[in-house]
Amino acid sequence: MSQSLSVARIRLAVFVDAALWHGLSCARALSGRSPFVAKQLRRAVLLLWWTATLQLGTHIGYFVRARRLRRVVPAAPAAAVTETIDPRALDIPYSETPVVSVIIPTYGQVEHTLRCLASIAANPAGVAIEVIVVDDAWGGAGGEAIGLLRGVRLLRNEANLGFLRSCNLAAASAVGEYLLLLNNDTQVLDDWLEPMLSLFRQRPDTGAVGAKLLYPDGRLQEAGGIIWQDGSGWNFGRLEDPGKPAYNYVREVDYCSAAALMVRRRVFAELGGFDERYAPAYYEDTDLCFRLRRIGLKTLYQPAVRVVHHEGVSHGRDTSVGIKSHQVVNRARFVDVWADVLTREHYRAGDHVFRARDRTMHRKVVLVVDHYVPMPDRDAGSRAMMACLRVLLDAGFTVKFWPHNLSYKAAYTEVLQDQGIEVFHGPEQAPFDSWIRSVGREFDLIMVSRPDVAEDVMPSLRRHCRAPIVYYGHDLHFRRMRQQAEVTGDDRLLRLAEHMREREFSIWRQAKLSLYLSEEEAQIALALQPDAKIGSVVPYCFDRFGDARTAPACREIIFVAGFGHPPNEDAAVWFVNEVLPLIRADVPEAHLSIIGSNPTERVRALGGDGIAWFANVTDAELEAAYDRARVAVVPLRCGAGVKLKVVEALRTGVPLVTTPVGAQGLPGLFQVVAVEDDAQLFAAAVAGLLQDDAAWAKASSRQVDFARLRFSREAMTASLLGALEVAA
Repeated sequence: MSQSLSVARIRLAVFVDAALWHGLSCARALSGRSPFVAKQLRRAVLLLWWTATLQLGTHIGYFVRARRLRRVVPAAPAAAVTETIDPRALDIPYSETPVVSVIIPTYGQVEHTLRCLASIAANPAGVAIEVIVVDDAWGGAGGEAIGLLRGVRLLRNEANLGFLRSCNLAAASAVGEYLLLLNNDTQVLDDWLEPMLSLFRQRPDTGAVGAKLLYPDGRLQEAGGIIWQDGSGWNFGRLEDPGKPAYNYVREVDYCSAAALMVRRRVFAELGGFDERYAPAYYEDTDLCFRLRRIGLKTLYQPAVRVVHHEGVSHGRDTSVGIKSHQVVNRARFVDVWADVLTREHYRAGDHVFRARDRTMHRKVVLVVDHYVPMPDRDAGSRAMMACLRVLLDAGFTVKFWPHNLSYKAAYTEVLQDQGIEVFHGPEQAPFDSWIRSVGREFDLIMVSRPDVAEDVMPSLRRHCRAPIVYYGHDLHFRRMRQQAEVTGDDRLLRLAEHMREREFSIWRQAKLSLYLSEEEAQIALALQPDAKIGSVVPYCFDRFGDARTAPACREIIFVAGFGHPPNEDAAVWFVNEVLPLIRADVPEAHLSIIGSNPTERVRALGGDGIAWFANVTDAELEAAYDRARVAVVPLRCGAGVKLKVVEALRTGVPLVTTPVGAQGLPGLFQVVAVEDDAQLFAAAVAGLLQDDAAWAKASSRQVDFARLRFSREAMTASLLGALEVAA
């Protein structure tokens, strides 16, 4: 019954569409005799239609945004060549063993085809390709130019087959592992191929990858497509600014246009290519994406690939005549085939766009709010947050990330976007309260990190969201501040610590669940606030752990820390002034490397006389430092939570000496490593490891076993997801 109603709605829509376009056809017929009257008639027909279908507000918005973007968006592309192209001058890359076969079906529009090929020649793909041009029996002017092309496999159809059958024919003759279907009225921009391939390599369940399509003036044409229950489609983001966050993260979509669509050749063949019931064109790409999904493969939108599309060149825009009329007919066919799926997995037209664009009707959407975009090579909190985000993604959540400072961090923001996380940023982003008011009810879970951030956003979250709020505390800030005040004798800091305690109490009361990175701190918090729901989670996870190895011959000691965190500066100064001289009394050749981000002036002043510091190292450089080091030290005298630098030393197998503060949150660590807070005992433990190879090997093995048991990805996943079930 539901299928019959759905088909009836489609047929009604077809009838109404036809009536609309007949009205517009009358306007076009008048255009030669009375252009002004024709223009006004066309406007009247469209206004009546948009008013009747409740689209008037949307199109007014399009008009306003289009005028604004024409002023501020640069014309897309330098690669959008407009001059006449000499086909003999084009140098099209060609390989007999291509990774990608680029298929360009053509029927006329020779200049557009040449410009498309010129853009490929101007933007090297970086991988081996072959370009297959299909001439669909065009007998008009200019056709001979295609025959002059070098580096192109030219297929000439004996009879006109149409777009769909031409693509299938070319795919059958292709030899690349992947097919890139590319309209002849497109022009590729730089880096147009590798980001598509990377998704297939990184995600085994990838079935198709589509590009960001741009109009020649730089406005967005499509950032993936939405299909509604009635079979109609939206080019998501049409006429918008292509730089907005919503259009710049990898995500699963209902479909991407075959104007620029990549699929595995083997899978395309196994599915029988495009379904010929949609011949000659329209809805064949949508149907392909649905069939891929039926066999467990996703269609992904890749914003890093930008393609200029001269929309309407091939078939025009009038759905009442010519090939374009099949768009209306094939929509009804598509609904006949996929009615059950449309009813079960798709929203009614225009509903829940926030979820529809990510295909999250049956998936949970989580909002994560932190102070800034994670920089995992800069601080431990970022490393913990990245691990948390990875667990959420792997568990099937759709993740949205709101950095409290709304700052775009080059090379860090893209990491999240490439993983499929929408990251909000920029001066044009709406204030948090107004944004969450508009979309707050779409979230299933909200995770807020750090006291300052939580205090600012929690009132808005509680007003506008129904989802449970989880506070991700990292550590007990008041406890760390109190310890630091006691070590330094700072009365002002002690007062601030007491104020922080009251602030954290308030956050615990407002959150559905508060999480800390050690059971020790969770129990302290729970004792202070028995009526709150407080738990602990594994803070970090690793996929690789150190292998058994022999002690290195060097006498290098390393201290790894982020020096934007005051306790780390205090630790470095204490170790250099109080401990290192005692070590050198036993081991004169011992030398220290201080490694970490944002070294302060006090830390920089420690350099010299066998002490070096290395700022803002890469992950690879840090791994190399652990590989060569003899001993790692974490000489903290104040702090809170589980310390990443401790866990990293454990998992790499570099023997560690730390303090009771460094051992916080790690029960049983005393049995594995030396834990000392006295300078002489600390120095003796380090000196022993610098000289005793047998003790070194034993400590290394025990540490790796300790880390592997507690900090595997499986351990963290079970810990975090188990805790979130409590909040649900």
